Amino acid sequence: MTCVSIFQLLSKIAKVFKDYCGTLSEEAIRKNFILLYELLDEMIDYGYPQVTQTENLKAFIYNEPIVVAPIPNTGKSINPKTASATAVHKPVISSVTENGRKSNVATNQKNEIFVDILERLNVLFSNNGYVLNSTIDGCIQMKSYLSGNPELRLALNEDLVIGRNSDRYGSVVLDDCNFNDCVNLTEFDSARLLSFQPPDGEFVVLNYRMTGEFRTPFRIFPAIEEIEPTKLEMSVLIRAEVPENHYGANITVEIPMPHCTSTASCSLLSGNMSGHAEYVAQDRKILWTIKKLPGATEQTMKVKINLDKPCTSQIRRELGPINMNFEIPMYNLSNLQVRYLRIAENIPGYTPYRWVRYVTQSSSYVCRL
Repeated sequence: MTCVSIFQLLSKIAKVFKDYCGTLSEEAIRKNFILLYELLDEMIDYGYPQVTQTENLKAFIYNEPIVVAPIPNTGKSINPKTASATAVHKPVISSVTENGRKSNVATNQKNEIFVDILERLNVLFSNNGYVLNSTIDGCIQMKSYLSGNPELRLALNEDLVIGRNSDRYGSVVLDDCNFNDCVNLTEFDSARLLSFQPPDGEFVVLNYRMTGEFRTPFRIFPAIEEIEPTKLEMSVLIRAEVPENHYGANITVEIPMPHCTSTASCSLLSGNMSGHAEYVAQDRKILWTIKKLPGATEQTMKVKINLDKPCTSQIRRELGPINMNFEIPMYNLSNLQVRYLRIAENIPGYTPYRWVRYVTQSSSYVCRL
C-alpha cells in the first residue's frame, strides 16, 4: 500500500467510527471499544481493507453504540451558527444512552438532512497589504437521517461555470470540481442539478477549487519602526471587508517574535472591547484574539518590542509572518449557492427537515512582514 492509501484508509476509519458513535472523542472510544473493535475486524482483513462504507457494514455489526455527549468547548468560544447542530452527533444505528436507555433510530428519529457548504481560504499578503496568492478549497458536505433512503435532487447556481477556459459566462466560476460516486450527473450540464441517494453517515457530495482574484474577507496592514537599536514598535491593522450584515468570529492572530526578544507589551486602540492581546514568552509570539469583528470595521494593535541586542537584518527576518485564523458564519466567497434540495418523488406525508448553512474558514491566511 502507498502512503496516500494508508492515510485515506485511516481517514475512512475515523469517519466510520464517527458515523457509528455519533461523536469521535476519547470517551466515546473508551465506552464503545467492543463496537469499534468489531468495526475494525470487518473493515480490515489480514491488513487489507475490505468493507469501508458505513451502510455496507450495517449487515455485519451486532453491537449497539453507547451515546456519549460531545465534548464541550472549553477554549475559545464557537459561534452557534458555525458549530455543528446536536442532531449531527446522532449515531446511524440504534444506540444505548449512558444510563442504559435504548434509542431506536427507526422510531425516534426525525427525517432530517444537514447540508454544509464549507470553504477554506489560502491567502498570502505582502507586507504592504497586497494579495500575492489566493485560493478557495470548498466542499458540499451532507449527513442524512432520512428513512427509506429516497432519491434527492440538489440544485446549484444556474450560471455556474466549471473551468476558467470555458466559453460560458457565469457569476460563479470554479477552476475544477469532483463529485461523489453516488451522484448522477445526467442533468448537471443542462440544469446544474445533482441527483443521488444519500449513503448513511457523513459524506461529501462535491469538492471544488477556485483561484484567481476574489475579495478577501480581511485585509492585514502591518508597519514596523525601529525606535532605538534595541527597541522596535509594530502596529497591525485588520480591516473586515465582508458586508456589514456579516462578521468574523473566533479570530486569532499570531506573530512570532525574534529569539532575542526580552519583553514585549501589547495595546489595543480604544473602542476594541471584544479583543485581547498578550505576549506569550514561552512560545515567543504575540497572540491577539478577537471574539467578533463586524463587517466594514477595523481594529488595530500596537506592540513595543525590547531586544537583548541591537536589531540586525537577520533579527528582522525572525519577526513574523502574521498568521490569522477565523470563521465567518452564513457567508461564502465563491457565491456558490444551493437553490433547492428536494426529494425526487412526491411521497404523501413525508416532510423532511432540511438544514443548510454556509461557513467560511481560514486554512492558511498569512501576511509577510
